[in-house]
Amino acid sequence: MGKKAAEALTLTFDELPNYLHAKHSVYMDVEGQTFYLSDVNDIYWRVQRTDQLNEKGHYVDCSELVPTVSEFLDLPFLDGKAISDLFDDATFYASEK
Repeated sequence: MGKKAAEALTLTFDELPNYLHAKHSVYMDVEGQTFYLSDVNDIYWRVQRTDQLNEKGHYVDCSELVPTVSEFLDLPFLDGKAISDLFDDATFYASEK
């Protein structure tokens, strides 16, 4: 879990999969909330809530784990909406280590 960068990224939806493969995570602000989109050991992908922490101090998952980025982008997690549905209204930020 990295820190959210101060400056927003300029990404198209088509660029997002390559960004995720290269960087392994990104923050997404949408509908007044911030989510952390990340991989788990470079195998599975998930969306996490940044406003809730578990007992280890890590963000809480708010989506299922899925094995591919393409499946991840279409995985509903916010009121039945997926990243692909929310992309146009979202702002993305790098995750800095």
